[in-house]
Amino acid sequence: MALFRIGEILLGVLIFIVIYYWRLNRNTPMTKWPVLGMLPGLMHNMSNNYEYINSILKQNNGTFIFEGPWLTNLKIVYTSDPMNVQHITSTKFENYGKGDKFREIFEILGEGIFRSDFHKWKYNRTLLHSIFKQENFKVFIYKTVAKKVDSSLLVFLEHACKQGLQIDLQDVFHRLTFDNICSIVLGFDPNCLSNELPEVVCEKAFSQAEEAIFYRRFKPKFLWKLQKWLKIGVEKKFMENEKNLDQMLYGEIKSKRKIQGKQQQFNLLSALMNETGDGKISIDDKFMRDTAVNLLAAGRDTISSCLTWFFWLVATHPFIEAKILEEIKENLPSSEGNWKDLGMEGLKNLVYLHGALCEAL
Repeated sequence: MALFRIGEILLGVLIFIVIYYWRLNRNTPMTKWPVLGMLPGLMHNMSNNYEYINSILKQNNGTFIFEGPWLTNLKIVYTSDPMNVQHITSTKFENYGKGDKFREIFEILGEGIFRSDFHKWKYNRTLLHSIFKQENFKVFIYKTVAKKVDSSLLVFLEHACKQGLQIDLQDVFHRLTFDNICSIVLGFDPNCLSNELPEVVCEKAFSQAEEAIFYRRFKPKFLWKLQKWLKIGVEKKFMENEKNLDQMLYGEIKSKRKIQGKQQQFNLLSALMNETGDGKISIDDKFMRDTAVNLLAAGRDTISSCLTWFFWLVATHPFIEAKILEEIKENLPSSEGNWKDLGMEGLKNLVYLHGALCEAL
């Protein structure tokens, strides 16, 4: 009987705590629990994480602060306000130092644009902008993407259609953009996107490294540091994947060094090798490795996620799809033309398509 009463008391206390914290947090983005912080809500919605965060952003005018478990001292600002993003990442970048914790978690990025201090960030940004604005670079990107779409994406989709295959569109776009960004940055096509959907070591390494970094943000520092020291679990894989990526990156840098100064296809690595630095920063192999891995990160998931959402939205809005197709047909040079006949300049005339992409973003 005594044990039964103790159980009733504990159950009553538990119910009281749940109701108390529910009432305390009913006007907050996520329930903030004792010890665990807001982590339970995030973990419960891990399978639809982006939709969950998006719904919370909508409820909170585009910005809210996530607070993790007490021992982690974790606070993350989520924002979908373009003005906030521009303020933090560009206008007043110097006010937002990365901090030691960020630099430790994202160590794989080296001293690239996403992890460097203000001086290195500014130099990286200026240098890359000067290359991006070159007309031959724009032409190179157009030709690279057009070739990949024609020789790989359309071929794969036709194959999948004929075979009646169910495909993961985001995986397809991941492969497409990884091939593209490797070709643009490294001058090397890993051929991730083909009818067989092969497992490519460098692409797999990149994906698993990103996953490990994601979990580092929510684990207590001592835990992932211990795993790294013991070389176990996710951290063991992270170290292996970092090694595989470095082998690929330094291998491509070495091969470009051998043909430096000779006639070769344009790519960012080769363009960087022609730069001399600013006196404080030298364009050595480490600089190029760090720049390359940051650009691979920037150009892979961002574009593939955008494309996935865009085509999902188009598929669920047939009127928009019809308007986009109508605009493309109107801008083709002839009734017999196809999408390749539009050319780089012709794409600028697709105003409705541009608007649809912006709205999807």
